[in-house]
Amino acid sequence: MIIRGCTKQSVRRKLWPSKTRIELTVGLVDEFSAISEHWSPTVVAELNGQQVKLVKFEGEFQWHQHSAEDELFLVINGAMRIELRDKSVELSPGEFFVVPRGVEPRPVAESEVEVLLFEPSSTIRTGD
Repeated sequence: MIIRGCTKQSVRRKLWPSKTRIELTVGLVDEFSAISEHWSPTVVAELNGQQVKLVKFEGEFQWHQHSAEDELFLVINGAMRIELRDKSVELSPGEFFVVPRGVEPRPVAESEVEVLLFEPSSTIRTGD
């Protein structure tokens, strides 16, 4: 497991008694407060070829698609919608939506939203 870009206050390490496993805690409040730029995801952890990213955004992102990867959006604070070509999905804090590979989404937020993304490390932000 790799932790990148985390503020020192937000990561706590604890060695288990066997000294073979490390428990890592990432403080989302601290991490989101350190993000100042919209639409610029920060990788906070990697596991099994997947990345956990935090991002703030407001407004509309471009239509895009990932032909080989699914993409999970989990709203932490605020509200957003994911526009798809045939429908829109509204998300509130604590709700998530998985965009299946090959589907074209356009994330939209009327006001600033804080989102956790979970996707393969091979995912290109703007799609194929």
